[in-house]
Amino acid sequence: MKELPLSTAPVRLDKWLWAARFYKTRALAVEAIGKNRVDVNDQPAKPSRDIRVGDRLTLREPGLPARTVRVLGLSEVRGPAPMAQQLYEETPESLAAREAAREARRQGVEPAATIEHGRPTKRDRRHLADWQRWSATLDDGGGR
Repeated sequence: MKELPLSTAPVRLDKWLWAARFYKTRALAVEAIGKNRVDVNDQPAKPSRDIRVGDRLTLREPGLPARTVRVLGLSEVRGPAPMAQQLYEETPESLAAREAAREARRQGVEPAATIEHGRPTKRDRRHLADWQRWSATLDDGGGR
């Protein structure tokens, strides 16, 4: 297996995130950075920010626990996944949080996630109409 061409010079954050395979395209990396989902050393970052070996990145995605990684290598070239994984090391706390979230998802669905919002479907309306048709009221049939 070939080695990734590692750089000693600082690399742009968006290029590194793409090369390390956190995002499929640089445009997606720039979008995530623009939405303040990426921090470098606990500070918000811009796509053009230079990162160096030893920097700590925090990556957040909606619905998932934050992922914290330490930069071990720099590369501007996207390579195979096994080589890209050599560019960073995930912190033990981050691994534990992701494992806990995985276990929680495996245990079952969050009850609040099953609540449906919006207009009732045709089937729902029919069900409601049937229920209302058969509901008893005090005025039905009792007073002649």
